[in-house]
Amino acid sequence: MDISRFEELKIAPRAIFDLLDERRSRPRYLLPTANGDWKAVTWGAHAEEIRAIARFLTKEGLTTGDRGAIFAPNRVEWMSAAMAIQAAGGVMVPIYPASTAEQAAYVAGHSDAKVIFVDTKPLLERLLRAWSELGAVTRIVTFDEALDAVAIATELKNQGVKVPPLGELAQKVVPWSRALALGRALDADDPQAFFRTMNAVSLDQPGMMLYTSGTSGNPKGVPLTHRNVGVNGLDWLRCLAPLLEENDVDLLWLPMSHIFGFGEACLGNTLGFTTYMTDPMNVMAKLPIVKPSVFMSVPSIWEKLATTAQAAGEGAAAHNKLKELTGGNLRFCLSGGAGLKKSVKDFFHSAGNLIIEGYGLTETSPTLTMNRPDAFRFDTVGKVFPSVQVKLAEDGEIMAKGPSVFGGYHKDPVATKECFTDDGWFKTGDVGRFTEDGFLQIIDRKKDILVTAGGKNVAPANIELRFQSEPHIAHVVVYGDGQRYLVAGVWVNDAALPKGTSVDQIREMVQRSVERVNGEVASFESIKKFAIMPRPLTVADGLLTATLKVRRKKVYEAFKPELEALYA
Repeated sequence: MDISRFEELKIAPRAIFDLLDERRSRPRYLLPTANGDWKAVTWGAHAEEIRAIARFLTKEGLTTGDRGAIFAPNRVEWMSAAMAIQAAGGVMVPIYPASTAEQAAYVAGHSDAKVIFVDTKPLLERLLRAWSELGAVTRIVTFDEALDAVAIATELKNQGVKVPPLGELAQKVVPWSRALALGRALDADDPQAFFRTMNAVSLDQPGMMLYTSGTSGNPKGVPLTHRNVGVNGLDWLRCLAPLLEENDVDLLWLPMSHIFGFGEACLGNTLGFTTYMTDPMNVMAKLPIVKPSVFMSVPSIWEKLATTAQAAGEGAAAHNKLKELTGGNLRFCLSGGAGLKKSVKDFFHSAGNLIIEGYGLTETSPTLTMNRPDAFRFDTVGKVFPSVQVKLAEDGEIMAKGPSVFGGYHKDPVATKECFTDDGWFKTGDVGRFTEDGFLQIIDRKKDILVTAGGKNVAPANIELRFQSEPHIAHVVVYGDGQRYLVAGVWVNDAALPKGTSVDQIREMVQRSVERVNGEVASFESIKKFAIMPRPLTVADGLLTATLKVRRKKVYEAFKPELEALYA
């Protein structure tokens, strides 16, 4: 694909408006309906929503650098709000829908968000429970017309929950339709005001602020400028253009609140994709119906597709089944969020589908390295992007520098100082090595290394990842810093167990899994004992992040008696 007309760095909303004349009547999004059909949202309708909401936000006092948060599951209005915040000169702050009331309040409060867009009754309830922490918020916009904030607050009040005064609530909360109407009226009075504001937004001002998972302590706000993201996007296109075409069809299910899902939507805005929207529960079923040419996913879906296809037989039988499962049109496949097993990538490649994998962090906008169609190795995360520099410190830590690397954490000068060297290299916290032909391999997460009493360094994540293929196991957390040997806490996936499975049978199944993994690692990395934990890990109790990653230190604290008992 010729990317020459996409090489100018622009703020994200301009990707929609600069080519609107040629795309206006085409579908931008297709949404599933109750009867199994699809409802189209055209580029023109999407652009009109963005204009109206941007004008509404400007009227509400959102100015350059002010933050606007979005706390909602995926929907077209999510992207309309995000683009409107940026077009108005603001900073878009996504809040993961899995966030608890406390977590959502922390992000909204720490970011000093002036406006929050929210959807679904449970998420609005969480904001109401955390109302006292939302001091900077002057306006809450509800996407769903059926959400009645006063009625929901009254329900909570009757349950004994402290809620804001109903009059204050009625004044601050406005439905999406009302915000649109106000914005449209303003736009009609001055049709060029939107473009004056959008075109005045500088590439060097923040356009979004994402919050890290917070595996240790509170999440950190990561402001990314339009230039940070634009440079990274251009690197992305230059490396992967041979696999892409303008006007491709994609099936989007990744959360827009994560940079992976948001990035897919923004790529679609640039290249003119027709995007079918679905959710995690239905993505497998929609693939053969939509027949996308572009599909991006976390490893679990790629693994399910491979397992299902290989169950049909070997060779051509498996390949034909894979084609049936995916619709047969895949040209661009991207896996992210975690490492994908080499065996899965090998299988897809044998069937004619190259799964691209890379490496990066939120702080690097996000990609640092990427495999690409003319240079890939499935045992690596690819080669360094053109616009960044990557080197290894003496202890192997991956260091990065370049225009797509962020400038520092929001309101956290101490953490900012800690994550940069004196000469400006960003310390990723990951340990890597380069192959002889220039590909990067990730070896470990630096801060998660355990040192046994025998002086052996152990990367617990490398052991835990080996249990991912076991359907009856939800989580394994390896423990043993300063101890003679390693032990593990095991959390069983009850939904994957046959009905009536006894406690003894569960333990036997876990024992077999542990024995298998022990056979794949060095003796000092083997798990000598394990305990099946009685209570689950959840976001609500702070043991999982909003993106469902294990908070290792919190788990160690919460289950220390059970883990220490394994050394008795």
